[in-house]
Amino acid sequence: MTLFLDTASLDDARAAVRLGFVTGVTTNPTLLRRANVPPKQVIAGLCELGFARVFYQLAAPTPHEMESEAREMLAIDPAVGLKIPCTTENLALAARLAGEVAPIGITAIFSPAQVYLAAQVGAHYVLPYVSRSTRLLGDGPSLVRAMRAVIDATGVRMTIIAASIKSPDEAVQALLAGAHHLTLPLALIEEMGEHPLSRAAIEEFGP
Repeated sequence: MTLFLDTASLDDARAAVRLGFVTGVTTNPTLLRRANVPPKQVIAGLCELGFARVFYQLAAPTPHEMESEAREMLAIDPAVGLKIPCTTENLALAARLAGEVAPIGITAIFSPAQVYLAAQVGAHYVLPYVSRSTRLLGDGPSLVRAMRAVIDATGVRMTIIAASIKSPDEAVQALLAGAHHLTLPLALIEEMGEHPLSRAAIEEFGP
């Protein structure tokens, strides 16, 4: 089970490194735009911090251009992994790339049927948007549960990185539903480490 940091901020990434228990990073086009730094520079900077895996999400408008984008980003560092949004055309691209060294994650998944096809193309990860799925479909953890059932039924070595998580409770619910890993913003990771009763106990039993 791996905890990923969901960010394109090098400052947040440095803070996560200091925590010592965050071992990977996921980025997406929105986060990279907010960083206001060229994506290649952000990805290179994250890799230099020593994370075991740094995911970049392909955003080119066509599968052909995505393939060129993928090879350009993979050349940055061996730690780079790829996130590919789920469409039939993009799954065909994932099938071509999955045999290479970099791990492939299929993202923007909203149905168990898409998980089955992700398994068929050899993807290493699937990344559901938990909070967004709750908002649009009614129950994000239920989608995670169905995704895990498909993975277990097929017996593939593919795992779930639960993304789009907005609260500690949602993080726990995603894990209980069967997510193997979480990707969280730094503020949420810090929030999960705290509880008012913990502080009260420290004060009560402290010197």
